[in-house]
Amino acid sequence: MSDSTATEQQQAEPVSNRKQPFPQGFLDTISEGWAERVEVPSPAREQAPYAARRRDAVSAAFPGKRLVIPAGSLKQRSNDTDYPFRAHSAFAHLTGWAADAEPDSMLVFEPTAAGHEVTLYFRERADRTTAEFYSDATIGEFWIGPRPALAGVAADLGLAAAHIDEFESREGDLVVDEDEELTRFVSELRLTKDEYEIAQMRLAVDVTAKGFDDIVRELPRIIEHPRGERVIEGVFHQRARSDGNWEGYDTIAAAGPHACYLHWTRNDGRVVPGDLVLIDAGVEVDSLYTADITRTLPVNGTFSPIQRKVYEAVREAADAAFAAARPGVTFRTVHETAMKVIAARTAEWGLLPVTAEEALDADKGGQHRRYMVHGTSHHLGIDVHDCAAARREMYYDGILQPGMVFTIEPGLYFQIDDLTVPEEYRGIGVRIEDDILMTADGPVNLSAGIPRTADEVEAWIARLSA
Repeated sequence: MSDSTATEQQQAEPVSNRKQPFPQGFLDTISEGWAERVEVPSPAREQAPYAARRRDAVSAAFPGKRLVIPAGSLKQRSNDTDYPFRAHSAFAHLTGWAADAEPDSMLVFEPTAAGHEVTLYFRERADRTTAEFYSDATIGEFWIGPRPALAGVAADLGLAAAHIDEFESREGDLVVDEDEELTRFVSELRLTKDEYEIAQMRLAVDVTAKGFDDIVRELPRIIEHPRGERVIEGVFHQRARSDGNWEGYDTIAAAGPHACYLHWTRNDGRVVPGDLVLIDAGVEVDSLYTADITRTLPVNGTFSPIQRKVYEAVREAADAAFAAARPGVTFRTVHETAMKVIAARTAEWGLLPVTAEEALDADKGGQHRRYMVHGTSHHLGIDVHDCAAARREMYYDGILQPGMVFTIEPGLYFQIDDLTVPEEYRGIGVRIEDDILMTADGPVNLSAGIPRTADEVEAWIARLSA
């Protein structure tokens, strides 16, 4: 590197407390003495042919249109630190590039007479003669480690690849999250999973099951810590990171009255013997597919009579919803079936001002929903709430079909200050959530191996936490 180039480089880079100027000797020698990089293109990864078929479906749906699917960018956490990068779900689904995807990449469908020519644009690794290599803490390999080369990614994904500097946006581009029709289509494309996706869902559930076992084993330590909920979160995080990519969503570790808050993620409370602890957690594997499972445990290993009564009512609702789920029925049937049980039990216990039948009236009812305000099911896959941009007629009012993966998760929540229920119910929150695969022969509970009944849960705790 010449002196003039080094000087120009120094002048172009701001100096701060965290970014000091490089001495001339460093600038003169940093680009020298490196072994030659040998690129050995690998065969296309397992998901490449599945992603290609998905791209074909997108191409067929938008003839003559230029389509742009961004991976997204790094998001700032604070000052000069960023959150871990996670590619946009549509981008990962259509490329097969998942946990290892590069920020600021673009998948572009260029219209042709025969359909579309598809190119993946991303920032290739910097040559070691450039300042980016050593001075850019966000993308420089000296800071973050090796980055992929165009040829390697192209071979790996079975896609044409080009440097991001060659990408140009154009007037009339349809861009995911900016164009409603494209966003809806790529969301609905995920409603039915292919063989690869189903295998990844099974993997995510299996790793999540191990995470739940880890939690049960650690119950004595969890109970001892003043922020036991945080310990639950940490134990599960270790499994998610060691055997997967991350959690698919913030873990809910809700003990005692906290279990009545549906999305309690503060996780800063004690886990006290005699209470229940509701744990809603899912591992996201490297393909970005995630599980979403909830179990509610008696902290001391045994349900009290009232806890058991509430728990088994929730399980009854879950089992009824599972039995109602069949190919050809509407998705909302799952929820409606669970709610019939919830209404019946809360009425039976004298908690409703009306009968169960009156509570279920679509216009004047709903009194039982005070104790279960959320829905019973949502689609699951590369997002924990997958296919969220799908039309209502394709989702809630859609027909269950083989290949769909969804949750069944009824609950009952009696908040600590709810004067509509007897005192013995207050502070009890129960949810049971399983991940369901619909097949031609009916539903399969992918998470059935994680103890579900009250008796099974007690035996599980006795076996692993002793």
